[in-house]
Amino acid sequence: MFNRFILSILLLAAFQISRAQTSAYPKVTGYFSIVQPLTTWTKDGFASNFGNVYVVGFPFGVNLLKSNSFGINFEMAPTIRTEKNISKVNSVLFHPGAMFRFKHGFTFIGRMAFETNGRFGVTPVFNQVIKKGKDASLFISVPFPVRFGNDQPVSVGTGLQVGVSF
Repeated sequence: MFNRFILSILLLAAFQISRAQTSAYPKVTGYFSIVQPLTTWTKDGFASNFGNVYVVGFPFGVNLLKSNSFGINFEMAPTIRTEKNISKVNSVLFHPGAMFRFKHGFTFIGRMAFETNGRFGVTPVFNQVIKKGKDASLFISVPFPVRFGNDQPVSVGTGLQVGVSF
Protein backbone atom coordinates (compact mmCIF):
# COMPACT_ATOMS: atom_id res chain seq x y z
CA MET A 1 0.00 0.00 0.00
CA PHE A 2 2.78 2.44 0.96
CA ASN A 3 4.71 1.56 -2.24
CA ARG A 4 1.62 2.38 -4.35
CA PHE A 5 1.28 5.71 -2.56
CA ILE A 6 4.94 6.60 -3.21
CA LEU A 7 4.64 5.45 -6.84
CA SER A 8 1.49 7.57 -7.28
CA ILE A 9 3.25 10.63 -5.83
CA LEU A 10 6.27 10.10 -8.11
CA LEU A 11 4.06 9.67 -11.21
CA LEU A 12 2.05 12.77 -10.32
CA ALA A 13 5.26 14.77 -9.82
CA ALA A 14 6.67 13.53 -13.15
CA PHE A 15 3.41 14.47 -14.90
CA GLN A 16 3.47 17.96 -13.34
CA ILE A 17 7.12 18.50 -14.29
CA SER A 18 6.55 17.39 -17.90
CA ARG A 19 3.39 19.51 -18.12
CA ALA A 20 5.20 22.54 -16.69
CA GLN A 21 8.06 22.15 -19.18
CA THR A 22 5.72 22.53 -22.16
CA SER A 23 4.67 25.99 -21.01
CA ALA A 24 7.80 27.03 -19.13
CA TYR A 25 10.24 29.65 -20.27
CA PRO A 26 12.63 30.06 -21.95
CA LYS A 27 10.99 28.93 -25.20
CA VAL A 28 12.32 28.82 -28.74
CA THR A 29 9.99 29.54 -31.66
CA GLY A 30 10.57 30.18 -35.34
CA TYR A 31 8.85 31.78 -38.30
CA PHE A 32 9.05 32.50 -42.01
CA SER A 33 7.34 35.27 -43.92
CA ILE A 34 7.22 37.55 -46.93
CA VAL A 35 7.68 41.33 -46.67
CA GLN A 36 6.44 43.79 -49.23
CA PRO A 37 8.10 47.22 -48.98
CA LEU A 38 5.51 49.88 -49.85
CA THR A 39 7.04 53.36 -49.80
CA THR A 40 10.34 55.01 -48.92
CA TRP A 41 11.00 58.62 -48.04
CA THR A 42 14.36 60.37 -48.52
CA LYS A 43 15.35 64.02 -48.80
CA ASP A 44 14.29 63.75 -52.45
CA GLY A 45 10.70 62.81 -51.55
CA PHE A 46 8.59 59.65 -51.59
CA ALA A 47 9.23 56.64 -53.81
CA SER A 48 6.89 53.69 -54.34
CA ASN A 49 8.01 50.08 -54.62
CA PHE A 50 5.74 49.58 -57.63
CA GLY A 51 7.48 51.78 -60.20
CA ASN A 52 10.51 50.94 -62.32
CA VAL A 53 11.98 48.84 -59.51
CA TYR A 54 10.26 46.08 -57.53
CA VAL A 55 11.67 44.69 -54.25
CA VAL A 56 10.39 41.80 -52.09
CA GLY A 57 11.94 40.16 -49.02
CA PHE A 58 11.69 36.75 -47.38
CA PRO A 59 12.38 37.11 -43.64
CA PHE A 60 12.85 34.05 -41.44
CA GLY A 61 13.96 33.90 -37.87
CA VAL A 62 14.19 32.46 -34.39
CA ASN A 63 12.62 33.90 -31.25
CA LEU A 64 14.11 33.21 -27.82
CA LEU A 65 11.26 33.95 -25.43
CA LYS A 66 12.38 34.70 -21.88
CA SER A 67 8.83 35.22 -20.60
CA ASN A 68 5.32 35.78 -21.86
CA SER A 69 6.15 39.49 -22.25
CA PHE A 70 9.80 39.60 -23.45
CA GLY A 71 12.05 37.85 -25.93
CA ILE A 72 14.99 38.23 -28.29
CA ASN A 73 14.60 37.84 -32.04
CA PHE A 74 17.21 36.90 -34.66
CA GLU A 75 16.02 37.47 -38.22
CA MET A 76 17.61 37.19 -41.66
CA ALA A 77 15.90 38.49 -44.76
CA PRO A 78 17.19 38.00 -48.30
CA THR A 79 15.81 40.66 -50.63
CA ILE A 80 15.15 40.21 -54.34
CA ARG A 81 15.19 43.28 -56.59
CA THR A 82 13.77 43.35 -60.12
CA GLU A 83 14.80 46.19 -62.40
CA LYS A 84 14.69 46.29 -66.22
CA ASN A 85 13.47 42.67 -66.27
CA ILE A 86 16.53 41.49 -64.35
CA SER A 87 16.01 39.88 -60.92
CA LYS A 88 18.76 39.33 -58.40
CA VAL A 89 19.38 39.01 -54.68
CA ASN A 90 20.00 42.63 -53.81
CA SER A 91 20.91 42.26 -50.15
CA VAL A 92 20.69 40.06 -47.09
CA LEU A 93 19.48 41.81 -43.95
CA PHE A 94 20.70 40.73 -40.50
CA HIS A 95 18.01 41.94 -38.13
CA PRO A 96 18.43 41.15 -34.37
CA GLY A 97 16.02 42.74 -31.93
CA ALA A 98 14.13 42.79 -28.65
CA MET A 99 10.49 41.69 -28.54
CA PHE A 100 7.98 43.25 -26.18
CA ARG A 101 4.87 41.06 -26.13
CA PHE A 102 1.48 42.35 -25.02
CA LYS A 103 -2.04 40.95 -24.62
CA HIS A 104 -4.17 39.82 -27.55
CA GLY A 105 -1.20 38.76 -29.73
CA PHE A 106 0.31 42.24 -30.17
CA THR A 107 4.12 42.54 -30.17
CA PHE A 108 6.46 45.48 -30.62
CA ILE A 109 9.93 44.55 -31.93
CA GLY A 110 12.81 47.01 -31.90
CA ARG A 111 15.45 45.75 -34.34
CA MET A 112 18.93 46.76 -35.39
CA ALA A 113 19.55 46.43 -39.12
CA PHE A 114 22.71 45.44 -40.98
CA GLU A 115 22.41 44.97 -44.75
CA THR A 116 25.04 43.36 -46.96
CA ASN A 117 24.62 46.25 -49.43
CA GLY A 118 26.29 48.57 -46.89
CA ARG A 119 23.19 50.12 -45.31
CA PHE A 120 22.47 49.96 -41.58
CA GLY A 121 19.95 51.36 -39.13
CA VAL A 122 16.95 50.42 -37.02
CA THR A 123 13.53 48.94 -37.72
CA PRO A 124 10.62 49.38 -35.32
CA VAL A 125 8.04 46.68 -36.08
CA PHE A 126 4.40 46.40 -35.00
CA ASN A 127 3.24 42.78 -35.09
CA GLN A 128 -0.19 41.21 -34.58
CA VAL A 129 -1.16 37.53 -34.50
CA ILE A 130 -4.34 37.27 -36.59
CA LYS A 131 -5.01 33.51 -36.36
CA LYS A 132 -3.60 31.43 -33.51
CA GLY A 133 -3.45 27.70 -34.08
CA LYS A 134 -2.32 24.74 -32.00
CA ASP A 135 1.00 24.28 -33.82
CA ALA A 136 1.31 27.48 -35.89
CA SER A 137 0.02 31.04 -35.99
CA LEU A 138 -0.55 33.50 -38.82
CA PHE A 139 0.75 37.01 -38.20
CA ILE A 140 0.90 40.38 -39.91
CA SER A 141 3.55 43.05 -39.27
CA VAL A 142 4.18 46.64 -40.26
CA PRO A 143 7.91 47.52 -40.28
CA PHE A 144 9.27 51.07 -40.44
CA PRO A 145 12.89 50.71 -41.64
CA VAL A 146 15.22 53.67 -41.04
CA ARG A 147 18.49 53.33 -42.96
CA PHE A 148 21.83 55.15 -43.14
CA GLY A 149 25.17 54.62 -44.87
CA ASN A 150 26.64 53.49 -48.15
CA ASP A 151 26.93 57.10 -49.34
CA GLN A 152 23.14 57.37 -49.72
CA PRO A 153 20.67 59.74 -48.03
CA VAL A 154 18.85 58.70 -44.87
CA SER A 155 15.66 56.81 -45.72
CA VAL A 156 12.50 55.95 -43.82
CA GLY A 157 10.18 53.34 -45.24
CA THR A 158 7.17 51.22 -44.51
CA GLY A 159 6.06 47.80 -45.57
CA LEU A 160 3.68 44.93 -44.96
CA GLN A 161 4.86 41.53 -43.71
CA VAL A 162 2.76 38.34 -43.52
CA GLY A 163 4.07 35.14 -42.02
CA VAL A 164 3.64 31.91 -40.12
CA SER A 165 5.18 31.32 -36.69
CA PHE A 166 5.61 27.87 -35.18
